[in-house]
Amino acid sequence: MSSPLPAIPHPAAQAGRPSASGPPDGLDLDALNPMLEVQPPEKVVAWSVAQFGEGLVMSSSFGAESALLIHMAIGVMPDVKIVFGDTGYLFPETHAFMEQLRRRFNLNVWTYRTKNDPIGYLRDVGEPDPSWRNDIDRCCAANKNEPFERAMKELAPAAWLRGIRRNQAETRKDRQVIEWSPRYNCYAVSPLLNMTSKDIYTYMKRHDLPYHPLYEKGYASIGCNPLSCTRPIMPGEDPRSGRWSGTGKIECGINVDDSLDSAQL
Repeated sequence: MSSPLPAIPHPAAQAGRPSASGPPDGLDLDALNPMLEVQPPEKVVAWSVAQFGEGLVMSSSFGAESALLIHMAIGVMPDVKIVFGDTGYLFPETHAFMEQLRRRFNLNVWTYRTKNDPIGYLRDVGEPDPSWRNDIDRCCAANKNEPFERAMKELAPAAWLRGIRRNQAETRKDRQVIEWSPRYNCYAVSPLLNMTSKDIYTYMKRHDLPYHPLYEKGYASIGCNPLSCTRPIMPGEDPRSGRWSGTGKIECGINVDDSLDSAQL
């Protein structure tokens, strides 16, 4: 049974905006995380909205199960800014899915696009086949990480809602519900950390939420469209095995503490 969440003053009331030197005074993460850990995701989202107000943004890839966190967030903050990174190589179905959800829920989507011309980028870096990436990390850094870093710098949020789960990757098993992100100079809140696939299915069924249209075609985790970056999974495979298959890569870099280059992902 979850315990009541503490009423903590908005950090801006005590210490102003976060700075590059570290988090503002006012949030004791060592005390907060054990309490947030046992809360349902909906309560964590509601607490985040109450705590950070207009300083809260969320990110969405509009991937397989993205409707879930969006639904939770707009339930308490209908106009929350949703940061969507357009790499130039997303599936057409992803753009259609984003538009479907945007119209259904009147979403406040802030799209940040790569600065590169998609065709010109491949030519300039010597990638001969548009359906494959020989240097995946370079493409992620230039076309996925850079737009998101630019978005976070321009929006300068106090906190960021993200949809990572502990069961998705080894790199996510030790994440905390709320962390300070020096990379983005804000708090990172992960309400879904403990959700299982069954939990997600139950929530989405209860609220009649759609999966990404490629989900039924075997795409359990959906990123960019080169086959080197996203493929359908086979029966019995881990849902994340369709991402960067065979490379050992497990993160695009957005959800790590350092940039893609410094993290060597």
